[in-house]
Amino acid sequence: MNELIPNIGNYKNLLTYQKSDVIYQITYFFCKKYLTRGDRTVDQMIQAARSGKQNIVEGCSAASTSAKTEIKLINVAKASLKELLEDYEDYLKTRGHKQWDKGSAEFEAMRRLGREHNEADYFMRLIETRPPQTIANMAIILINQADYLLFRQLERLSNDFINNGGFSERMSAIRRKNRGF
Repeated sequence: MNELIPNIGNYKNLLTYQKSDVIYQITYFFCKKYLTRGDRTVDQMIQAARSGKQNIVEGCSAASTSAKTEIKLINVAKASLKELLEDYEDYLKTRGHKQWDKGSAEFEAMRRLGREHNEADYFMRLIETRPPQTIANMAIILINQADYLLFRQLERLSNDFINNGGFSERMSAIRRKNRGF
């Protein structure tokens, strides 16, 4: 393994990426099936969902040489998903649908499914037969779960940086070691 530029790992193994991929696929399906073509909300929701996923990819790809970039992009992913959350909540409000209450049977069942599954195929099979208000509520719960996981990821990245430094510190340490200091 290269000391200077470590192989940080595969972003596809991250729960945040997996959950964001599920959210993107659900959102794409939801927008194409239930929103009016030409409505700006369609593009905004799909782009927010895509941004959530893609910024995780980009942040993890930059991690080897820039903790700052990684942290920044993971936070952008978090912010994009918050924007998407608001769109789903607006969808329910503007159409007179109820958002599931915490503790309700639907809420708790979906929360459990969100904890147990991170495969897009699993959720896509579920939503095929559900009405739009159910899909919106499902997405809301998954987005909140992703938000929590991204918060934890940002905490870990921040602590790693505080405790271990970043690329510049690794460069200096390797140079000092190679010079015998």
